Amino acid sequence: MTRTDSPASDPAEAALRALPGVGPRVCEKLARLGIFRIDHLLLHLPRAYEDRTRVISLDALRPNVRCMVEGIVQDARVEFYRGRRLRVKLADDSSGMLELCFMRFSPFQQEQLVPGARVRCFGEVKLWRRTLRMFHPEYELVAPGTSEHAAASLTPVYPATEGLAQISLRKLIRRALEWAEAHPAQLEHPAWEDLFRKQGLPGFTEALRRLHEPEVGLDMETLLSESDPARQRLIVEELAAYHLSFIRLRSRVEQRQADSFPGGDELIRQFLERLPFQLTQAQERVIEEIRQDLTRNHPMMRLLQGDVGSGKTIVALVAALCVTASDAQVAVMAPTELLAEQHYRSFWEWLLPLNIPVAFLSSSQTGKQRAEEKARIRSHRARIVIGTHALIQEDVSFDRLGLLIIDEQHRFGVHQRLALRRKGEGKETHPHQLIMTATPIPRSLAMTFYADLDASILDEMPPGRKPVKTAVMAEDRRDELMERIREACREGRQAYWVCTLVEESEALQCEAAESTWQRLCQALPELEVGLVHGRMKAPDKDRVMQRFKSGEVQLLVATTVIEVGVDVPNASLMVVENAERLGLAQLHQLRGRVGRSSEQSSCVLLYKSPLSENARTRIQIMRETTDGFEIAQRDLHLRGPGQLLGVRQAGEMVFRVADLSRDEQQLKRVQRIAQDFIRKDPEAVEPIMERWLGDSRRLGSV
Repeated sequence: MTRTDSPASDPAEAALRALPGVGPRVCEKLARLGIFRIDHLLLHLPRAYEDRTRVISLDALRPNVRCMVEGIVQDARVEFYRGRRLRVKLADDSSGMLELCFMRFSPFQQEQLVPGARVRCFGEVKLWRRTLRMFHPEYELVAPGTSEHAAASLTPVYPATEGLAQISLRKLIRRALEWAEAHPAQLEHPAWEDLFRKQGLPGFTEALRRLHEPEVGLDMETLLSESDPARQRLIVEELAAYHLSFIRLRSRVEQRQADSFPGGDELIRQFLERLPFQLTQAQERVIEEIRQDLTRNHPMMRLLQGDVGSGKTIVALVAALCVTASDAQVAVMAPTELLAEQHYRSFWEWLLPLNIPVAFLSSSQTGKQRAEEKARIRSHRARIVIGTHALIQEDVSFDRLGLLIIDEQHRFGVHQRLALRRKGEGKETHPHQLIMTATPIPRSLAMTFYADLDASILDEMPPGRKPVKTAVMAEDRRDELMERIREACREGRQAYWVCTLVEESEALQCEAAESTWQRLCQALPELEVGLVHGRMKAPDKDRVMQRFKSGEVQLLVATTVIEVGVDVPNASLMVVENAERLGLAQLHQLRGRVGRSSEQSSCVLLYKSPLSENARTRIQIMRETTDGFEIAQRDLHLRGPGQLLGVRQAGEMVFRVADLSRDEQQLKRVQRIAQDFIRKDPEAVEPIMERWLGDSRRLGSV
């Protein structure tokens, strides 16, 4: 978690800097833990607890147990055995004996740990050569007659960083708690606290005290779980803060002005007449929702969800026609060059008869090509512009941008989406936005974390489509699979062989794909085998894809660049190599490249043994269902919301306490509390968002 600015006027930041022991160096170390304000420090919760409330006698010690002991130093000496180390022998009133061993130690420690010193220490007891030892225990010198209860509460163990040890963190957080109890008005808002009390949850400061200094006797596992009322209070508040930020964003969008686009009836009629198929009822419903949005004078903010193959591109085309009919421009941004090229070709083919000029912009174009396309965009000679991240570069400008269409939104960071939106902002107007995804988002997440968007769902597939059959095979059955591919191609069908990421390197991934391509060429000499990967030049990649679409190439070996956008209806067999390495969403996207005609299609997940438990679960889910929403729901529980919400790349949504895959059941409660809070005390919304979101809340206000 990073800090984009550091406002000196922030009272919570000033309070952190004013704590005893917090100087510039400590601030730097705290920043590595995402701590910039005193409430951030208070919300730095323990990852574990230790019971240091009683001292165990040395004769009762057992190996592999973490405990608190106390004794008098009998002997202390520096030894040289495979390096320098300090050995200290402890004894107490029992007949037990314990050795402390320090591989790293300072002269100050040598001065402390001398015969006769009374030491209380905590650590794990190990049996080492028939002697009980503690290696590098935490310790302190104690005066004779000190209570045998070493600590008044359970001892927290915090996520730490280099140069900031547990003992330092405990001291800082203890001082922060003292500050919180002395300044309750700085952290607790009456309306906010009243809402939580009605929910049966503790106050903010009370919850923090319970988690940082839990009473003796409380169950340590419960304290760490979402069922503990103190932790639950913080979880719900954090989720509510995020939900409030999206509600605030929606309110701001509704106050902005946008051009109204009520026309396009004749263009849409001509376009639909040329389609060789009828629109589904779902497509007709969503098109009507979008057209209604475009007639209004504030920006459309609509999320279009549709499973792979449900017809989102046609819906996007109709939306674009509504805007171009009023002499405005449309920008379509896709995450990969392959998908952008696919969109460009589809839009160009459909719009050529309607005399609507389409431009294409990507980073792989030559300087002359890019200059020509940028000139067409700037002069309004291009009505529809399709491209990759190249669209958001500073030297790209539009004459009158009326609509943004962002495909596969979860593949972009929030900053990238905002950068494209700014291209269409005039002095008084903002562009409409249509955000599309083929990675369905569970309804509860969409309601809470896309509260700034209206949602449309294409929940109907084109008629005649059959669900893809999914099979699972171990990699030692490759020969059997080769024969299956040979048979499918002999019958006039086509197939994909997808090579997934073997290492975290695109170069190695492409190298693996080339090796697989060579092996398949040798094993299937009668077939025309093509190769596509991310490091190929765009013209070469385009040439192979065109040959595959025309049927000249029967088997296409590819990396996951074909995950989205590739539409070859005659391809009815897909092999995904190393399927155990991929997440559910990516597997579902890849499987969606087949099953795009009335022919029965199959997807074979080729795996390498042994399978981890998580990989086994993912593959089993793929066998059980082809429903994208069901897969998304189960993916949420397996991997969390980062990719679904489109924030993992930019890192904006990093929860301090909540875990959406675990706390999803709290979301309805969160929505209710947030709405009540806005109604009762809208002025307190800002400090709550600042506490939990920090600078990330400003993303929506740009």
